[in-house]
Amino acid sequence: MVPRVWSLMRFLIKGSVAGGAVYLVYDQELLGPSDKSQAVLQKAEEVVPPAMYQFSQYVCEQTGLKIPQLPAPPKFNFHIRDTWNSGIIMVMSALSVAPSKAREYSKEGWEYLKERTK
Repeated sequence: MVPRVWSLMRFLIKGSVAGGAVYLVYDQELLGPSDKSQAVLQKAEEVVPPAMYQFSQYVCEQTGLKIPQLPAPPKFNFHIRDTWNSGIIMVMSALSVAPSKAREYSKEGWEYLKERTK
């Protein structure tokens, strides 16, 4: 009985985290214009480290555990907009060429098999 309850609790926790992530993405309009996404990322860079520090201090006070200081988050000096757009362009160009490349490679393979069977 206990493993089933534990399994159910894990499922509910994972579902809650996933649902919260989807809600956050929708609420902050992260899938909208890249300018808004850039602003939200910068806001997160400013807000998350102090929140993590406060949470770790709270856990230390409540449990008596000593949690080591977290390292500083890395600084990114590039625009997500440029990287995102180039990544999407590369993926879409690869997908658009895929049928002709598959036909070309299958033709080459067929010719190779013909030559090997002679």
